[in-house]
Amino acid sequence: MKLVSFLKEGEVRVGIVQDDLVVDIHAVSNGSLPKDMLSIIDLGEEGMKRMKGLDTLSEKDMGVHSLREVNLKSPIPRPVSIRDFYAFEEHVKTARKRRGLDVVPEWYDIPVFYFTNHLAVKGPLDHIAKPAGCEWLDYELEIACVIGKEGTNISKENAEDHIYGYFIMNDWSARDIQKHEMKVGLGPAKGKDFATSFGPYLVTKDELETYRKGNRFDLPMTAKVNGKLLSEGNYQDIHYTFADMIERASKDVTLYPGEVIGSGTVGTGCILELGTETHPWLKPGDVVELEIAGLGVLRNTIASRREEENHVLSSTGENTSQTSHHV
Repeated sequence: MKLVSFLKEGEVRVGIVQDDLVVDIHAVSNGSLPKDMLSIIDLGEEGMKRMKGLDTLSEKDMGVHSLREVNLKSPIPRPVSIRDFYAFEEHVKTARKRRGLDVVPEWYDIPVFYFTNHLAVKGPLDHIAKPAGCEWLDYELEIACVIGKEGTNISKENAEDHIYGYFIMNDWSARDIQKHEMKVGLGPAKGKDFATSFGPYLVTKDELETYRKGNRFDLPMTAKVNGKLLSEGNYQDIHYTFADMIERASKDVTLYPGEVIGSGTVGTGCILELGTETHPWLKPGDVVELEIAGLGVLRNTIASRREEENHVLSSTGENTSQTSHHV
């Protein structure tokens, strides 16, 4: 299933995408299923079973809407947490080389991550404002999984049992701010504190089985800026799988449904890697489109802070013109 969170009549609801329709899960189940994504995820396999068949309804049915009639939000507007890993070797090598650094041997010992701001999440078509003082704004092409089952000290052999689904992730980065603060040695903070985009939908893990190659998926990943193709990679080239990441993240810690785990940037998946000779840092008006096979297209526009504030105000109402082409 492809699940979305959408704004309808001033309320964020959960829906199943069916072609160019979205089925309001709470409405069509006569209130027996929850309205919000975290509660749906909490239901686990039971919820999956109860949602089966709801995607066979037509637009004539109560609670079924055209995608043109709704405004898609982030699939999980407020995730429980976001851990972002550093799992693609090509990205690590190239990004560090750009900084005049080698890959440290410890990177090959363990998958590492940082926590980012789970309250600054953006969705499809949301505007992304440059932080004050930022001149080096960058995108990061990533895939993320969502935890669907509680667990502690999860082995990588059992890790996939704890995954609910996947979506595209854009780990927006203020590279100049990040470069300055990371000299202290504590990791990224304000350089990534302002926005992380998810979407357009949360794809349940069963839908990716057709892409499986062993313990990985053959998922081409691309990024475009203003229609120009800049980044091309594939999830199957990842060094540490999500099973490896979950094993590490859950060591001596309990993972809960609704926590998000990001892969880190795929090789070539950001301007830092490509170099400003390939494309300048992002500026207001630029449109960034991330696409991953099976997961759709996540599109955001860079805006000034004032434009972003105006967009937030306007997006609390109905928007009937902007959602059909980004899923």
